[in-house]
Amino acid sequence: MSLYGKLVNKEEKVAVVGLGYVGMPIAVAFAKKLNVIGFDLNTDKINSYKHGIDPTNEVGNEVIKNTTVEFTTDESKLQEAKFHIVAVPTPINTDKTPNLKPIEGVSETIGRNLTKGSIVVFESTVYPGVTEDICIPILEQTSGLKCGLDFKVGYSPERINPGDKVHRLENITKIVSGIDAESLEEISRIYELVVEVGVHRASSIKVAEAAKVVENSQRDINIAFMNELAMVFDKMGIDTQEVIEAMNTKWNALKFYPGLVGGHCISVDPYYFIYEAEKLGYHSQIILSGRKINDGMGTYVADNIIKKLIQANKVVKNSKVVILGITFKENCPDTRNSKVESIIKRLNEYEIEPILVDPYADPREAKREYGIDLVPFDMINDADCLVFAVAHDMFKDMTIDKVNGMFRELPNYEKVIVDVKSILHKDEIRRYGFCYWRL
Repeated sequence: MSLYGKLVNKEEKVAVVGLGYVGMPIAVAFAKKLNVIGFDLNTDKINSYKHGIDPTNEVGNEVIKNTTVEFTTDESKLQEAKFHIVAVPTPINTDKTPNLKPIEGVSETIGRNLTKGSIVVFESTVYPGVTEDICIPILEQTSGLKCGLDFKVGYSPERINPGDKVHRLENITKIVSGIDAESLEEISRIYELVVEVGVHRASSIKVAEAAKVVENSQRDINIAFMNELAMVFDKMGIDTQEVIEAMNTKWNALKFYPGLVGGHCISVDPYYFIYEAEKLGYHSQIILSGRKINDGMGTYVADNIIKKLIQANKVVKNSKVVILGITFKENCPDTRNSKVESIIKRLNEYEIEPILVDPYADPREAKREYGIDLVPFDMINDADCLVFAVAHDMFKDMTIDKVNGMFRELPNYEKVIVDVKSILHKDEIRRYGFCYWRL
C-alpha cells in the first residue's frame, strides 16, 4: 500500500515541523483527515495551542480547541510520522544574505528521527538548489539513510497570506515537486486531501523553489515602482492616491499601492534570489533596485513626519508622536520584520521617542522583537502627531471625533496626521484643517 493509503487509513502519521503562521494552519487542515503531530521548539507556543489559544489568529481559538493535532516539543515523536512537512522561517542576516540556520537545524532534527519509507516536504522559502544541495545531504548524514532509496524528498512552497480570510490554504493552488515521478505523485495526492482547488505539479524541485522567490520578488518590484512614483509625485504636488484611482479605471491596471514592505516573505525572498544569482556571477539590477527603494521607505516616511511637524510650528524633539500600528500588515498580529521599526529609528535620530499603539500585536512579541512597550489605544489623548502606519480595520473605522480626541488641546492646524496607508478620508481631514500628509 502507498504512503497515501496508509495515511488515509490512519496507519501512519503526518508531522508538521514549525507551527507558526504557515505550519499551524497546515497541521489543523490535515488533522481533519489524518493523524497529525505538530512539532515546534517554542514551548510557550505549544502550551498556547494545548490550551486552545491561537496566538496567530489564523484559524481562531475555537478551531485550536477542537483540533486533533498532537502538539509537542518532543522531537522523538517525529519517529512516529512518515510524512514530514517543514514550515520553519528562512530569514536573512544583517548583511542581507540568506540565513539558512533554521532550515539546516530542522533538517538535522528530522534526520535524527527519520525512518525508512518516509517523505520529507520542505515548504520554507529558499533559493533554487537549497533543498537538494543542503537539506538532503544533512538528512542523509544525520539519519544514515539514502535519499531516493530509503526516503524521498519534495518541495511545496507555502503560499499562505497571514491575516487573509479569503485566500486560504484550501483555495490557493499548491505547487508541489519531488525528487522523482513517484514522490511527486505521492506528495500531490496527499496535499490534494486538503487543497480543494488542486495542485500544480512542477517539473523539478528547483522550478518549485524558483517559483516561490519569483512570485514575491514580482510583488516587491511592483510596490517599489509605486513607492518611487509616490516620492516623485510628492515633489510635484500631485496626490498619488488620486493618480492610482484614475489609473485603475483601465481593465489591465495591476492595482499595486505604495507603502511599507515588511514581513517574512516579500521583503526577504528577493534577497535569496539575488544571493544565488550573484554566486553565479550575475548582479541583479531590477530586483536589487526595488529592494533598496522599499527598504528606504520607513526613513522617507519619518522624514516627512519631521517636515510636517516643522510646518505645524512644533519643537521637533519635544513633540509627542504616536504611531498607530507595528505589525507588518493589517489585521494580523505578526510583528516580524516590520518596517515601522525603521520609522522609529529615524525619529530617534531627531530625539523623538514615539509612542506605539497596536491592539492587534502581541505586547510580548513587540517587546522581544523591538524593545517596545505598547500603549493601550484608549490612553492616547495628548498627541502632537498621529502616524497611521498600518491599515487595521480598527483604525479605518475611527471617526473624525475619535481621531481629534487623541490630540492635545491645540488649534487643528497644529495637529499633524501622517497617513501612510491612505486609510483616512482626505477631504474630511482637510475640512477640519489638520496638518495632513499621505504617501
